[in-house]
Amino acid sequence: MTGAAIEANGLGMKYRRGTGGWALRDCSFRLPTGRVCALVGPNGAGKSTLLALAAGFLRPVEGTVRILDATPAEARSRMAFVAQDKPLYPQLTVAETLWAGAELNPDTWDQAIAERVIGDLPKDARVRTLSGGRRTRLALALALGKRPELLLLDEPMADLDPLARHQLMGVLMAEAAEHATTIVMSSHILAELEGACDYLLLVDGGRVRLGGETEDILAAHALLTGPVRDLAPHTVVESRTTGRQLTALVRREGPVDDSAWEIAEPSLEELLLAHLRSLDTPTLLTPSAAQGGTVVREAVAAQ
Repeated sequence: MTGAAIEANGLGMKYRRGTGGWALRDCSFRLPTGRVCALVGPNGAGKSTLLALAAGFLRPVEGTVRILDATPAEARSRMAFVAQDKPLYPQLTVAETLWAGAELNPDTWDQAIAERVIGDLPKDARVRTLSGGRRTRLALALALGKRPELLLLDEPMADLDPLARHQLMGVLMAEAAEHATTIVMSSHILAELEGACDYLLLVDGGRVRLGGETEDILAAHALLTGPVRDLAPHTVVESRTTGRQLTALVRREGPVDDSAWEIAEPSLEELLLAHLRSLDTPTLLTPSAAQGGTVVREAVAAQ
């Protein structure tokens, strides 16, 4: 098993006193190094809080988080974080911003990749004059120019047009392939993540409900279509009935009878939306994602 880029154990964070206000609670998982991970979930699920804790900008109320086998503070020079608001110095020019990145990271700075990410941005333009999409390009250039081992991206491409998203996604994938950079990317664009990410963390209700290799999680589920009947022993994530026809997304608990059902593999988007609509479905973490190997072994073994 490879080393861990992020390892959370009982992680909890809340923003208000009292019993309410928990953004994360009893959140435990493990993300191996070298993966491109989609961090998904509804608004308010705790995705931004989890990334801020991993980056060391917040301290947990409960539990621990380890980054590259160190504390977030100890690992800060080895990771980069691009927040939703893309904080940059508005009075600096594009060229001055890249110069600052080089000065702050003299041992690792890669000017070539930073230049590739900013593309045709005018070097003499001040940050305050840039559109949201162009500020995003500059923030990503700073992050990638640092040559981090772990890159944390919170909704990084929400304000980019489709062509720019496609181009920058290509840069990110090339970076991950060439330098084994671990990338964690939160996004609501599920279809875009499906072709890019090989690992998945679904956060909902302040904890990770699905975690592990994307292929393994997809293979652990099946779309079944057939006459209305009992779906046991499989765990039903979501089902609907039209007349006498039943369609269900299930978590496989042993082999599926192909003489009784039409069987298909769900798309990543179908799988995630079904789990988000079905809050009572048990947690599923593959062995590589289970922190300490303690999470719902029955669900993992059912694959």
